[in-house]
Amino acid sequence: MILEYTPEQRAFRAEVRAWMEANVPKTRLPSFDLTEEGFEAHRDWERTLHEGKWGMVTWPEAYGGRALDLIRWLIFEEEYYRAGAPTRVNQNGIFLLGPTIMEFGTEEQKARILTRMAAGDDIWAQAWSEPGAGSDLAAVRSTCTREGDEYILNGQKIWSTRAVFADWAFGLFREPGSERHKGMSLIFFPLNAPGVTRRPIARMDGEMVFAEIFLDNVRVPVADRLGDEGQGWHVCMATAGFERGLMLRSPARYQVAASRLIALYEANKANLPASIKERVAQHWMDAEAYALSIYSTASRLQAGGTIGPESSTNKIFWSEMDVALHQTALDILGPRAELLGQASDGVSSVDWLDGFIFALAGPIYAGSNEIQRNIIAERMLGLPRA
Repeated sequence: MILEYTPEQRAFRAEVRAWMEANVPKTRLPSFDLTEEGFEAHRDWERTLHEGKWGMVTWPEAYGGRALDLIRWLIFEEEYYRAGAPTRVNQNGIFLLGPTIMEFGTEEQKARILTRMAAGDDIWAQAWSEPGAGSDLAAVRSTCTREGDEYILNGQKIWSTRAVFADWAFGLFREPGSERHKGMSLIFFPLNAPGVTRRPIARMDGEMVFAEIFLDNVRVPVADRLGDEGQGWHVCMATAGFERGLMLRSPARYQVAASRLIALYEANKANLPASIKERVAQHWMDAEAYALSIYSTASRLQAGGTIGPESSTNKIFWSEMDVALHQTALDILGPRAELLGQASDGVSSVDWLDGFIFALAGPIYAGSNEIQRNIIAERMLGLPRA
């Protein structure tokens, strides 16, 4: 299947490509998970995007966007990854929380939060998981006790992405005494608020992708609750749908990786078994299939549809594809895969090694793939609970 684009869509692609060629940094930015300097360098890139009105192209112009449809967002993403532009440091905000605020937020919240988010002024972390409550978010124990026009937050969050250096976080909290899906609210809180303590969690390569967050009588205004009181589970499921099914993992990410994998194979095929060729071809087909699936989802949403439990199938597909694709790259590189930097023959393994380490988390975050398979069985196939 070949996608056909309108003249307007082709002109938009050309506009994005020209801007990226003129503005994407020529050298790789330092990691945003290793030092505050690297984090701030990526914040500056977010501000550069905002100046060109590329921060989040689907958002209304009043909030810093271009009011474009999802198909043009996909085109933008294709050109973004083609240009090798920096990874978005604010993806928790713009891809997860932002669309949820569009759906459930008040006009005051949209004006206050989205404009600063699009400009890179506020970088967001997610604070979903807790010890004993990861994929099963209904098991969260952190509490929100209402006192007048404020909530008092207490509890512990873990595996909070970007929380080491971010400005704000969003998470689920429950009314004391409530259980499971009832009595939960999605609440924002500043990470520099009195009573908030952050503890970095270092990855095996030293990068601090995650953090623990401890909340000790943290006061936030009721205006920082998203949606109705006690309806946090409903709001959270909408956010999870965006995360698993559409916004978090653009298909362009995997299409570009598959193209790079083909180039890596071509440069090394003389010394490789035939089975590697078959794997490379399969990864390319998988990336293209995922892209077509997301184009279909975007078209359905533009026609008034919604994201349902089928988002779980997408999440399994892209996360397992990511691991397999990078594993094939490491198999092609052989011992060179363990070298940081550029080998004597000019082959650089650092991107593939970093990508593989990152991909290993994919089947776990955004709801583990085991839980996603349960959702598919129960909600899509109608099978009984085990």
